[in-house]
Amino acid sequence: MMEKKLKTSTKVWLTIIFILIMGFLLWIANRTFDDYKLRVLRLIAIYGIMAVSLNLINGITGVFSLGHAGFILIGAYTAALLTLTPEQKAMSFLFGIQPWIEKIHADFFTATIAGGVMAALFAFLIGWPVLKLRGDYLAIASLGFAEVVRIWANNALTITNGPLGLKALQEYSNIWWVYGWLLFTVVFISSLVYSSYGRALKAIREDEIAARSMGINVFKHQLLAFVVGAFFAGVSGSLYAHWLTTIDPRITTMGPMFTFYILIMIVLGGLGSISGSLIGAAIFAILFEWLRNLEQPFTFFGIQVPGIPGMRILVISVLFILVMIFWQRGIMGREELTWENLYKWFSRLKREGEKS
Repeated sequence: MMEKKLKTSTKVWLTIIFILIMGFLLWIANRTFDDYKLRVLRLIAIYGIMAVSLNLINGITGVFSLGHAGFILIGAYTAALLTLTPEQKAMSFLFGIQPWIEKIHADFFTATIAGGVMAALFAFLIGWPVLKLRGDYLAIASLGFAEVVRIWANNALTITNGPLGLKALQEYSNIWWVYGWLLFTVVFISSLVYSSYGRALKAIREDEIAARSMGINVFKHQLLAFVVGAFFAGVSGSLYAHWLTTIDPRITTMGPMFTFYILIMIVLGGLGSISGSLIGAAIFAILFEWLRNLEQPFTFFGIQVPGIPGMRILVISVLFILVMIFWQRGIMGREELTWENLYKWFSRLKREGEKS
């Protein structure tokens, strides 16, 4: 028996209703949650943008890139330099500042777009030679790029303020900005994935040689996916900078570790699944904040345990190893939480209930 399919109009209305409900829940959260819970809630959305953008490159296209932190850093610094006023820059830059950087100023939305565009531009310039590599060589080259960007930010004293970083940023990344950008990111990348362009990306991921023999321009498709992913990474960098209100080029802030955090999110959720990326980002953000308790003194079965700095990183790493060994497909695998899949699932449950 053929399963019934939902009409397109039904799916559109369900999506609109879902967005309205989520907006209402966010409005309630914004009015009732304390500052700490709101910060974690906003961080979930920012991590979600980072995870979805990296999943487009690594999971959907099959390009093993480790340079995402570099694009996030570029977006963060670009936006921060634009939103800081000339007076704030004059006070922050102890080693002097380039005159053209001191004078430029823009609103938060323009600065965020500029951060995404700058990251996309660098992705195009670095992707042109790097994407001709394959496998481990590509991963190492992209990781090298991220580290070069971080070291440059650490030494460009008159542009980035060097190791001192940029302080006193306005906390523009409120709940509406971050979830608005998350919605736009998911809609844009989902539309891309379910288009003919997205089907070509999946074909490249499954068998690059076969895709090329079918007339797909592999390099062009990979480069475009790389640039689109970098754009949204730059956007997330801007949101992250104005959530944190201070940025610096330390290895623990926006260094290679940041890329590995995002990798954990997409592997936990499922490589190739946009829904999985969002679930993985939410779990990681909540778990990462909750595990801060391990770095403070606590009592374990009556035994007083002193706080161990860096303990949450160790626990996250162990969990990542266990996921890679025992649950390689992640939570969603390559499946998506679409209305069609939910309808099929509920229909199957209903038929099984009627049989029993």
